[in-house]
Amino acid sequence: MQHRQGFYEKYVKRLIDIVCSLVVLVLFWWLYIILAIMVRVKLGSPVLFKQQRPGKNERIFNMYKFRTMTDARDENGNLLSDEVRLTKFGKALRATSLDELPEIFNILKGDMSLIGPRPLLVQYLPRYNEEQHHRHDVRPGLTGYAQAHGRNAVSWEEKFAMDVWYVNHVSMKTDIKVILDTVKTVVKKEGISSDTSATMEEFMGNK
Repeated sequence: MQHRQGFYEKYVKRLIDIVCSLVVLVLFWWLYIILAIMVRVKLGSPVLFKQQRPGKNERIFNMYKFRTMTDARDENGNLLSDEVRLTKFGKALRATSLDELPEIFNILKGDMSLIGPRPLLVQYLPRYNEEQHHRHDVRPGLTGYAQAHGRNAVSWEEKFAMDVWYVNHVSMKTDIKVILDTVKTVVKKEGISSDTSATMEEFMGNK
């Protein structure tokens, strides 16, 4: 069923995104500079990690994050596993979600929103079932309902179910609750990794 935008989602939510993004950039420009220098010294260049992700209506955009992994390779030139390349500093960036700060520019541009389903890999698109595709009926978010309720510690199917639930319940009340629950999750450092991986296993399709 086609998702219908309400007044809040169409006008108020976007205005909040723009205002909050500008406030963050004005107040924390110094933090961006410090983090950029630390990433360059500890992990190398480029400082920013750029990757194509599907946005609203599955339109592809470039998402930016601070890099959290080295480019360590084996003797054949192949990248080592995430567990090996994810340094202590990189883990700290992820645990505090500071690696996500450059996404503020994506929000300002309109590629993303403060709250919404997280933008995942382009290669996942053909692996979603019909219901899961609806997670792209809204702008992807810096944080979302799934990130506030399990992060990487819940299964892909559970995450997508929460994403679709959010799409069907977009409101200011829901967004405020997601923000508060996200802060609680970050402070407690919950769900940073899955049970079997340093990040999250690749989504190969539904069981």
